[in-house]
Amino acid sequence: MAVTFKITRAVTIICGEEGVKLNQRKGRSPAGEGEVVTRVRTPNKKDREVLGTVISMLGASRVVVRCFDGVTRMCRIRGKMKKRVWVREGDVVIVVPWEIQDEKGDVTWRYTGPQVSWLERKGYLKDA
Repeated sequence: MAVTFKITRAVTIICGEEGVKLNQRKGRSPAGEGEVVTRVRTPNKKDREVLGTVISMLGASRVVVRCFDGVTRMCRIRGKMKKRVWVREGDVVIVVPWEIQDEKGDVTWRYTGPQVSWLERKGYLKDA
């Protein structure tokens, strides 16, 4: 079973056939076992995207994110993501810093558990 997404920058990971059955039954994704193809979105340096970890929730669609470039930013969750994706403390996200104020930014993507473990294995989260 292959899952495809239309993403400009993505990397393919492989998860287990049994994990897909577990995912379908219990609503959880597998922790990196098996053979099903999924795609992981990576940050695009041309678009100034940076990885970060959510530190705290502020309310009004705003979060505090510690980015891997060493800056702690107050970020807003994009309107497209507000109702579709729930962002919580400890989540790994992609942040696009504002051009005017570098200490603020927009959250554009949230990673799931298996995607975070893949990013750690590949060295994207070596500072975490």
